[in-house]
Amino acid sequence: MTEKPLILIVNDDGYEATGLEAMVEIAKTFGEAVVVVPDRTRSAMSHAITMNEPLHVKQYKQRDGVSYWRTNGTPVDCVKIGQRVVLRDRKIDLILSGINHGSNSSVNVVYSGTIAAAIEASFSHPAVGLSLLDYSPNADFTAAIHFGKKIVAEVLKHGLPQHTCLNVNFPNVKIDEIKGIRVTRQADTYWEQDLEERIDPIGRKYYWLTGHLVDVDHKEDTCEWALAHNFISVQPVQYDMTAHQYINDLKYLENVQ
Repeated sequence: MTEKPLILIVNDDGYEATGLEAMVEIAKTFGEAVVVVPDRTRSAMSHAITMNEPLHVKQYKQRDGVSYWRTNGTPVDCVKIGQRVVLRDRKIDLILSGINHGSNSSVNVVYSGTIAAAIEASFSHPAVGLSLLDYSPNADFTAAIHFGKKIVAEVLKHGLPQHTCLNVNFPNVKIDEIKGIRVTRQADTYWEQDLEERIDPIGRKYYWLTGHLVDVDHKEDTCEWALAHNFISVQPVQYDMTAHQYINDLKYLENVQ
């Protein structure tokens, strides 16, 4: 690559997130960074897109060669706006999503706006979603930046398989505690969830989603095992959700008249 790459950055935590500036620091190491992010927190939006109201986008900052844009749309909308509006006439070399505050490992990938944006990006570009297992707004992204640069450098050098993005999760530990990188598969997990009933200040009932993650897998090739043992989990993800292994098992349905 003779020219510096053009890197589009999106997220689901919004334009004020600490993780956004961490991602900008990674991207600026390699080329020109352009940011298109939601105007508020849009976590757990999955692959939602905006269809029933107008989308707006506005540049809100230009700093150190980076242009920052925000929109009222979802994380996936950010990818579309970045590709088709902000960078309409330019060749994007890489799309980065994050760095997310909190885990996007195992079943969380189903709900994640961060990884949905990376999947959307992978339709046409190399894409990587990065997450740190720390939900604090003041999370320390030092280790994620350090290893994130190494991972992005390899992606720019080697590329990614067509229509495949990377779901990268960093354990919440110091740099010298990270044992390395594992290429993993999605762990078999589920959320044990409940809707906690509460009362608002004027006496009306409302409900708050609560729960905890249950891991029924525990095998050493999974994302959850890697993260629990202080490895960075790098997981290839694709948008094809077909359960290919069961197609032949269901052929009997073709006999239904």
